[in-house]
Amino acid sequence: MAVKVLDESVGKTVLIKLKGGKVIRGTLQGFDQHMNLSLENAEEVTEEGRSTSLGMLIVRGDNIIIISPPPA
Repeated sequence: MAVKVLDESVGKTVLIKLKGGKVIRGTLQGFDQHMNLSLENAEEVTEEGRSTSLGMLIVRGDNIIIISPPPA
């Protein structure tokens, strides 16, 4: 089920919440069986709504709490 949602989200912008409270937004390029994600145009989004550009990013699956797919 989760893999299907990730498959459909490739090439689209996803919002990811990490352990420690960081929120990352970026274009999902791919993922593997460990839920490691490859993001392009990634940015860290602060609680104030500001964002810091991070560029190309690999996010380890064991740091991810929530992956929010794009709105349908």
